[in-house]
Amino acid sequence: MHALDILGDPVRRRIMELLAENTHSSGQVVEVIHAEFGITQAAVSQHLRVLRENGFASVRPEGAKRIYAVETGPLRQIDQWLDRFRSHWEPKLDALATEVARGKRKRRLPKE
Repeated sequence: MHALDILGDPVRRRIMELLAENTHSSGQVVEVIHAEFGITQAAVSQHLRVLRENGFASVRPEGAKRIYAVETGPLRQIDQWLDRFRSHWEPKLDALATEVARGKRKRRLPKE
């Protein structure tokens, strides 16, 4: 499955956002996802499994808990895929940065 297919699901994207902030136990992930999406523990577990089996997340046992962490390998695939599109927005962002710098410079200069 392509990395974008995995992250095409909003629940999995949200789980990845949680894991990007910090490691979380499966119970913590279930709590947040249930509150935000209203899905069951079993459904959240399925999403975690998809992320784990496709290399987006790793899991380690810690006592009775299972601790999930983000893995960056598949995200590099997305970054590589996006490379072909960066030329469309990077010059615009560079131009914006230039204009912002000009505006700051104008505010610093004394008015004549």
